[in-house]
Amino acid sequence: MKFKPFFSVVAAVALLASCGADSTQNMTYPETRTVDVVDTLWGTAVADPYRWLEDDRDPEVMAWVANQAETATSFLHSLPGRDELRQRCEELFNHPRVGIPRRIGEKVFLTRNNGLQNQSVIFVQDQDGAEERVFLDPNMLSKDGTVTASLSGASPDGRYVVEVRNAAGSDWQEMRVLDLTTGESTDEVLEWVKFSGASWVQDGFYYSRYPAPEGSAFSAENTFHSVYFHKVGTPQEQDQLVFRNDNEPNRYHFAGATEDGRYVVLNTSTGTDGNALHVMDREADNPVWSPLVVGFKNHSSLVEHVEGKLYVLTDIGAPRYRLVAADPASPSDQSLWRDILPESGDLLESVSVVGGQLWATYLHNASHRVLRCDLDGSNPREVALPSDVGSVGGFGGKMDAKDLHYAFTSFTQPTSIYKLDIASGTSTLWSQPEVAFDPSAFEAKQIWFSSKDGTQVPMFVVHQKGLELDGTNPTLLYAYGGFNISLTPSFSASNIAFLERGGVYAMANLRGGGEFGEAWHKAGMLLDKQNVFDDFFAAGDHLVTEGYTSHDKLGVAGGSNGGLLVGAIMTQRPDFARVALPAVGVMDMLRYHKFTIGWGWIPEYGCADSTRADFENLLGYSPVHNLNEGVTYPSTMVTTADHDDRVVPAHSFKFAARLQAAHAGDRPIILRVETNAGHGAGKPIGKILDEQADKWAFVLNELSALRP
Repeated sequence: MKFKPFFSVVAAVALLASCGADSTQNMTYPETRTVDVVDTLWGTAVADPYRWLEDDRDPEVMAWVANQAETATSFLHSLPGRDELRQRCEELFNHPRVGIPRRIGEKVFLTRNNGLQNQSVIFVQDQDGAEERVFLDPNMLSKDGTVTASLSGASPDGRYVVEVRNAAGSDWQEMRVLDLTTGESTDEVLEWVKFSGASWVQDGFYYSRYPAPEGSAFSAENTFHSVYFHKVGTPQEQDQLVFRNDNEPNRYHFAGATEDGRYVVLNTSTGTDGNALHVMDREADNPVWSPLVVGFKNHSSLVEHVEGKLYVLTDIGAPRYRLVAADPASPSDQSLWRDILPESGDLLESVSVVGGQLWATYLHNASHRVLRCDLDGSNPREVALPSDVGSVGGFGGKMDAKDLHYAFTSFTQPTSIYKLDIASGTSTLWSQPEVAFDPSAFEAKQIWFSSKDGTQVPMFVVHQKGLELDGTNPTLLYAYGGFNISLTPSFSASNIAFLERGGVYAMANLRGGGEFGEAWHKAGMLLDKQNVFDDFFAAGDHLVTEGYTSHDKLGVAGGSNGGLLVGAIMTQRPDFARVALPAVGVMDMLRYHKFTIGWGWIPEYGCADSTRADFENLLGYSPVHNLNEGVTYPSTMVTTADHDDRVVPAHSFKFAARLQAAHAGDRPIILRVETNAGHGAGKPIGKILDEQADKWAFVLNELSALRP
């Protein structure tokens, strides 16, 4: 079924014009006191007048946050068109959707959402095609829908599965063991779990946790990430400590078993970049950890134990990654490694072993393509995807599977599920949501531009067909640029509300990301971080040069590391954009490593306490430290959440306070603080709809205020 666009072009222009009436006004902000705190780093005095905002338990901070939130809510809810946008977003989100099915023994598990449920419900079929029944409904776990629940690892005999719960968006998790026949809990609760999976071997599973935090659970530093083994039917205090490094508190440790349960791999990293691998043969007379990959300069992961070999995905000797077979008897002897899938011109993003085949997902110019091969890497065949521009997920399953499921999405195609018969290689559409918009009314394309140093950088641009390139189109430029993370095409129901009002959505694949392999990543990290900002500037300038928009019609957005990006852009070129949306951003680059797991980002950013070069580099672009008095900055909506324990809200608090004090002119600077929410994952639909309505109302009003 096709739908007519909710707004015609004429109506969109009319809305844009009307939105501009009172979009700029003299703002009165809550009073923010300053303190006389000065740190001396490498002989340089650095003032930190808003240090007091770092204490999330201080009643004064709580009162300040409440006043800021009230100011933001009052402003946002008074914006023309905000209620209509909220209604339209609800219409776009209100459609049934289903997740990728998962087999556990004979049973099939899948998630369904009727459209506006806060959390998707987990259903079970006793066998493929059988009647569905509710297995776990997370909506019953909290009144406001802020508790999420998902299924992690399952026992090899298909008797148990691990349920993982997160509350209020926090990264802290609780694990429970559920009986797959009855759905009932065994009453085992594992606490203080963070950044962990559940990998089963026989009657228990490996998982990772921290000691109970001292101080605030949402801002205190997390150290001594350790691996435990939990045996079903026993309390957590009896769990076996598998690995803990008392000499290196700031490291991550994860353990996972191969499908046959013979080998367990220990993955160790100093942060978010590079890792070491050790492997244990559980069938050996004296099982010990043997090195597989040493050091932290490369990225490697154990894919599976295949025909007596350990298959490893690695960038060692291959910046765009390769799949190698290692000898379990001498796993670290790279002279014995044999290429199964050698490095190619595209990024080898992931490999799975399902149904006796290899399924290799590649990135070609930031879009996915998938090859299936025999187990030795021979006989490659490309999986026919719905489009050359899009993203996939799934391709998981057991070695003896007869079929598998995968998801495909693009800027104009909502996430759809396909079922692939392994014997024939044929894919059939299994589930496709019907969203209340006409995809044929929009187009998406990829364009390339030159950055400051001549590097060619790609960018996706999405808009209504027939767009006039007259430089007046409201445009939102989004990017991330860090941590080896790739941005690929995906559908956003919220973006449709902007696009159908004449907006242009652009997504740039900046250096620092992973779209083109490790060399692309390294070109935007540590002392080369400025390349990321230069790429972003070049993206916006290109949109202006090509007539998509003007700098007075440009909005910029990013979250987390992308929030840092937006903050740096604002300070380096305040007139680059008219609107800025820094979300849950890392804004204090001199102190980020002192909170929760911030130390894990040191391999990406460097550390001001470690070297003078790092200090000078970080101070040079740290958003909090580069806001200047009397400068007119973009209209800015800083967003964070009270339970964000990944990028603690103090970053946004300090940035917003400093920006409100330094900013000249009448453009609004507001701090939107979501309650009972975290870094973004698991947010209830109701909160998402409110957030998106606020965002687009803010963007459209501020950009349309300058319409000729």
